[in-house]
Amino acid sequence: MSDASTTLGDEDHDPDRPRHVVNRRDFLTGLGYSAGGVVVGLTVGGLVESRSRGGDEPGGGAWPATAPPPTAASTAPVEAVPNVIPAVVTTYPRVRFASLSELAGGTPVDFEYPTEGAAASLFKLGTAAAGGVGPEGDIVAFAIDCTHMGCPLRGLYRPEHAAIGSCACHFTTFDLTHRGMVVIGQATENLPQILLEIDGDDILAIGTLGILYGSRDNLADAPIVEGLYPWPRFPPRPRRPASRCRRRTRRW
Repeated sequence: MSDASTTLGDEDHDPDRPRHVVNRRDFLTGLGYSAGGVVVGLTVGGLVESRSRGGDEPGGGAWPATAPPPTAASTAPVEAVPNVIPAVVTTYPRVRFASLSELAGGTPVDFEYPTEGAAASLFKLGTAAAGGVGPEGDIVAFAIDCTHMGCPLRGLYRPEHAAIGSCACHFTTFDLTHRGMVVIGQATENLPQILLEIDGDDILAIGTLGILYGSRDNLADAPIVEGLYPWPRFPPRPRRPASRCRRRTRRW
């Protein structure tokens, strides 16, 4: 054993402990030196690799030496690339179904939109609402099949609360001032809102916000309503049978 080994860390050695045992301070110091060496090695290695890839040149290092640069086809606009399906823009019919001057508060106007048989109602709430139109921003329209199991909500409007419900199947109530938001009940989705537009004295439906209950596509499952219906109203259609709601309730 050399003199260096016998004098290393004498001030920290216990007289009763063998001199060749490394103490805690020496161990931590050596560990720190080792970690610093690893960091320095990785840094130097990265610089060498970057230089080998052309890192000293402007824009260098972006592509490995063995990888080809991007081709013209991969950087071309999407429309120039073959076998790319273009986006489909859905155009809803613009349907005139009510008159602003003859609209009375508290009495819904029933209509069908955007397809035949899709029950909807127009409401003048008397208070400003999200998505509302008209001078006071209080005219809104919604599909009126409950979003839980499709039970009809027609006839359940509560003007004193600006709400519709509760649903006869599972007691869901919807707030018409907040885009048909669920207030209470089993439904988890808002009522689909019918987008409206004012054209002079006419109220037009121009689209929907949300998917109608039971539909995979709002315009694909039934004939689309046609053009601008003459005012005061288009020919009424029979309501959906209530048996559909009762049948689904039994399955539930």
